[in-house]
Amino acid sequence: MHKQFIRAIEKSNIISKTDIDGIITFVNDEFCAISGYAKDELIGKNHNIIKDPDANPAKFKLLWDTINAKNIYKDTVKNLAKDGSVFYLNTTIIPILDEHDEIVEFVAIRYDVTQEVMLKDKLLKKEQEYEELNRNLEKRVEEQTIELKKLNKTLEKRVKDEIEKNKDKQEVMFLQSRHASLGQMLANIAHQWRQPLTELSLTIFNIKKSAQNSNTDGVAKFYSESKNIIQNMSQTIDDFSNFFKPNKAKNYFNISNSIKESLVLLDNIIKEEAINIKTDLVDIEVLGVENELTQVIINLIHNSKDAFISNGILIKEINITLRKDHEFAIIEVEDNAGGIKKDNIDKIFEPYFTTKHKSRGTGLGLFMSKMICEQGLHGTIDAKSKKQTTTFSIKIPLASV
Repeated sequence: MHKQFIRAIEKSNIISKTDIDGIITFVNDEFCAISGYAKDELIGKNHNIIKDPDANPAKFKLLWDTINAKNIYKDTVKNLAKDGSVFYLNTTIIPILDEHDEIVEFVAIRYDVTQEVMLKDKLLKKEQEYEELNRNLEKRVEEQTIELKKLNKTLEKRVKDEIEKNKDKQEVMFLQSRHASLGQMLANIAHQWRQPLTELSLTIFNIKKSAQNSNTDGVAKFYSESKNIIQNMSQTIDDFSNFFKPNKAKNYFNISNSIKESLVLLDNIIKEEAINIKTDLVDIEVLGVENELTQVIINLIHNSKDAFISNGILIKEINITLRKDHEFAIIEVEDNAGGIKKDNIDKIFEPYFTTKHKSRGTGLGLFMSKMICEQGLHGTIDAKSKKQTTTFSIKIPLASV
């Protein structure tokens, strides 16, 4: 029975013996298998033959102090195989004493924990990568927030200066409208980030849970999801920053892309209000400032959204079409939000005219949309209302401006 017990221990563990000077006197087959050395290459050699050269000297001093004091030493030890590969062993070293209570040899019983240590290192590395991504995101958000605040202050100052000078009323109204748009866009950013922040919080919890359970696949999956969420949030910042770049140079741009950009910027609001938007677009290029046309489309969709709410519309639909008509590009935005009263249809493009409560609008939106279409794109915008629907038509010349 005793021999069977010894054999079972030798087959299931990595075992070695050394004399009091650390010279190897015995190794089992498992020790040879993991170290890559044959028995005759180990017997008679110092046990340092498998010692990791980068090991902390203080750690090995503690080992020798412990076993020379006739105490058992336990630790996870990094070792070096014959081929240069690294392996980790959970090690227990026991001093063997003679009848005079003197140490005659040391027996070391070990088992392989290389995979566990590697997994722990991998999880730690991924956690560090994630923390770095998070720091970069925080820095990016902070920088973009500062930039937006600076832009906001600049716009406010320009509005005040222009009002004091009273030189150009239309320019003042334009700046007021841009200021109002900035506030709306900041609200949109908060909208766009609310859901991904919740998802990110849940994913971080899942990463922690998978790490505690040593679930490598789970960690990789949730880590990938976190990176995608962070990249999408970063893209949101880029989208809104590009929207407010003070670039007034006219360039040829694709109207279809401008319309799609407006839908991206309003994506969360569209989903939250359950608005069904259908598009029928073709590729048409015109000369102008793309961000300004995007602002016009955003304003029209916001107006529809407000009308849906105020009129209690349950099935909310917006149809956006883009087509060519001779030498013009025609954009039509139609909603079923209840229509506009006949008394108001001819006034909606006037500055400061609004049918909304004063807390929901200044009336500058459609006036500024008209200014952009006429002065920025050399086109026109008009509105028609019938059978509970409203259609805004934007007409932009295709010829060079």
